Amino acid sequence: MQALPSLIISVFGLIIAGFIMDEFQHWDVFTETSELFILLPILLNLKGNLEMNLAARLSTSANLGELDYGPTRRSLVVGNLALLQVQALVAGALAGIASFALGLVTKPGRPTSFYESMYMTSSSMVSASVSSAILGLFMCALVILSRRFHIDPDNIACPLASATGDIVTLVVLAACAYILRGHMDSLFSTAVFLAMSAMLPLFGFIVWKNKHVNHLLFSGWTPIICAMIISSLAGIVLEEYVEEFKGVALLTPVLIGLAGNLGSIYASRISTCLHSKTKEDYQLVEWTLMIMNFPVQLVFLLLIWRFNMGQLDYNGWFFLTYFVVSMICTWICLKTAKFMTLGFWKLDYDPDNYVIPYLTASIDVVGTVLLVASFSWLTSSGATNMAIDSSATTVATPSPS
Repeated sequence: MQALPSLIISVFGLIIAGFIMDEFQHWDVFTETSELFILLPILLNLKGNLEMNLAARLSTSANLGELDYGPTRRSLVVGNLALLQVQALVAGALAGIASFALGLVTKPGRPTSFYESMYMTSSSMVSASVSSAILGLFMCALVILSRRFHIDPDNIACPLASATGDIVTLVVLAACAYILRGHMDSLFSTAVFLAMSAMLPLFGFIVWKNKHVNHLLFSGWTPIICAMIISSLAGIVLEEYVEEFKGVALLTPVLIGLAGNLGSIYASRISTCLHSKTKEDYQLVEWTLMIMNFPVQLVFLLLIWRFNMGQLDYNGWFFLTYFVVSMICTWICLKTAKFMTLGFWKLDYDPDNYVIPYLTASIDVVGTVLLVASFSWLTSSGATNMAIDSSATTVATPSPS
């Protein structure tokens, strides 16, 4: 009863994110800098991980009663927001550098420059920092209000963090890329990079002085970096097939986002149970979350069919194939969430800081590959044509430059 409304809200958020991504792929700033398509899944995954880790940590603190005392609550909120900025700035820089490097690997011989590398890195850092500030405040308020109204934040925080995070990050990234693109051949992007880097010591000092989160300043980076590497594979697949199959940019965020949300709810619940030394009915929760995937995906499919989004050829084969892929992704994500959470706990690692990055990055790759494979099969078998008509793409509509 608590999770289903938040999941439906998250689907609307993911639809908006998919629609925005579908629109942005035609912008000149994206077509001229194809590395932005590699950056998108990396940055969205990193940002989602940071906010969802924050949601999982605060949910555990709420269920343990740590947010009920005013001074402790303020200290936890300030410390976690500062930590989020440190993680966002570092992760944003890594994401920008990684996407630029992968662009060199996937398209060797393409002319590049120092200015373009700074453009990618500064766009990524500003997007990560600004969206983290917005979403961090939102998640803190959400968890505190949930505690006050006797709602388990484990059931609602992660899906809302994921959905709102995608929208905010996409919009901020597009705005940054559009603004900085006009100064590509100057040192403006370099100045932005240096300014964002100069903020790291300030936020780092705040975290270091906070007893609740200072242990996270130098720990927990391994899953974030590994998740970035794993997500880069999804970025390469997305860049390769986004202009080959219809609807990839629209469907991918919802497919992997919903599966990741369900898995994150499961992981967050298990982690809270482990911290509070209570028991979770694994089989009941897994079946409940699996069944919950059905109406949420149904709402999504009805919406995109009703409004003819993505210029897809809707028929029974498309709906059936997408639904099967969705259920497979959800099943894989739930099983992975369970074994990862229990495994990290046995190894004396806090699952709240380690599971979600690995989980969401893995489902990014699995979901993207399964979706592309299903589209390829639908097209080759003649069940429905998912291929983009190359002749139609020669007539371009005016777009922001």
